[in-house]
Amino acid sequence: MKFTKLGNSDLKVSRICMGCMGFGDPTRGQHSWTIDEEHSREIIKRGLELGVNFFDTAIGYQSGTSEQYVGKAIRDFAKREETVVATKFLPRTVEEIENGITGQQHIENMIDKSLSNLGIDYVDLYIYHMWDWNTPIEDILDGLSRVVRAGKARYIGISNCFAWQLAKANAIAEREGFEKFISVQGHYNLIFREEEREMVPYCKEENIALTPYSALASGRLSRKPGADDTKRAAEDAYAKFKYDSTAQQDSLIIERVSELAEKHGVTMTEISLAWLLSKVASPIVGATKLSHIEGAARAVDLELTEEETAYLEEPYVPHPLAGVMAQNKRENANQKHVWSTGDQKIK
Repeated sequence: MKFTKLGNSDLKVSRICMGCMGFGDPTRGQHSWTIDEEHSREIIKRGLELGVNFFDTAIGYQSGTSEQYVGKAIRDFAKREETVVATKFLPRTVEEIENGITGQQHIENMIDKSLSNLGIDYVDLYIYHMWDWNTPIEDILDGLSRVVRAGKARYIGISNCFAWQLAKANAIAEREGFEKFISVQGHYNLIFREEEREMVPYCKEENIALTPYSALASGRLSRKPGADDTKRAAEDAYAKFKYDSTAQQDSLIIERVSELAEKHGVTMTEISLAWLLSKVASPIVGATKLSHIEGAARAVDLELTEEETAYLEEPYVPHPLAGVMAQNKRENANQKHVWSTGDQKIK
């Protein structure tokens, strides 16, 4: 495994971040395809053996059970100081707003619940999961800075935002003396490259780490269409919403990934991740089988030539925003988002 410094921080992270959205009680939350604690622990343990030290979860993943599985496995299999744990918090609920819960209070409640779920005293990276149009960014930054000062988080990151939102937030943070975001977790992979318009060059200029999710497009970049279909492929309606409408235009890129995988004698996962690793600090790679994390780890040592990179990139056409980013508008402020479930309320 190779390691890198995460943006403007002193966090030393593995080039592969284990995405933990697939871990959690499948009877609780928005996904039916997640794996139970026993199998989650096997994958986390294998990741640690392969040198993965960076784990990304969220309070919204399966009603906090992902955090619970991850925290217990890390306590059992690793030294806390040798791992980098990231988790994310949700926007305020309508109920919280009506009850006068401030952005600062909301963040304090959220971090305390996450630390309880994880069974640890602090997280290394606390991430603003999605832009909250109902809460001033000053309140968010103030709340996050209080969390850092209290020793409950070392650094803060952001997810699902536009470059202008990140630039605005960090400019306010610098002016007011708040903590600045050191990483951004956006939607970025070989068949969805809209982040390259503004976010990628902005982060390069400011040394903000890119830790993209959906690195393999929910499995579409790891296998040929119809081949070795998984429970997730069959049941993940949200991934189908993000990718199925552009499947025809993406098919040529996927064919080229398969072609290069055969040429190198490696998996499609390794080709797709090798491309992304040349662009970002640490892609977030989900794993629901041991082979998933093993393939991701191998990708770190694979380097594509300039000609191969150009060959993969050439067929790309612009894509409409999908998923959480498609809802990132002021007029959608009161819409129910994908992570909303009834049992995620924080008292």
